[in-house]
Amino acid sequence: MRDRLRRLWYRFVGVAGVNPISRWLHPPLYRWTGGAWLLGQSLGNLTILLTTTGRRSGRARTAALWAHPDGDRLVVVGSNGGSRHVPAWVLNLRANPAAGVQKRRERRTVHAREAAGEEYARLWELVNAAYPGYEAYLEWAHRTIPLVVLERT
Repeated sequence: MRDRLRRLWYRFVGVAGVNPISRWLHPPLYRWTGGAWLLGQSLGNLTILLTTTGRRSGRARTAALWAHPDGDRLVVVGSNGGSRHVPAWVLNLRANPAAGVQKRRERRTVHAREAAGEEYARLWELVNAAYPGYEAYLEWAHRTIPLVVLERT
């Protein structure tokens, strides 16, 4: 029973994170407050704004994501709440790895790359320690979930 409740909670968190209203409302509120309160941290995870360039439109696209510090770098997870589809921001970064990050009120430019091999395994442990729901998302997604490393430029 406890495992079922935990999985239900992970499903709720995943759906809330990819909900269109949340995706539309979170970035402007985050900018306005500088990432204060629940906008900048939820369930113990740091929230950032990642701005990419749309691979087809060429327009700036911003997503609010959990970021997991790894030294000076940030790691973001392309889980899309356990969806079978890779999130658009990952596809945008594959087309153009230059991006912008807002962490609270600090803004920086970053270069994105996907982790692979031993680095992927190490980072997967890091992100799962911060939020165990990623394991459930992996099971639901039926795909490899990208881990994207954001390095300051």
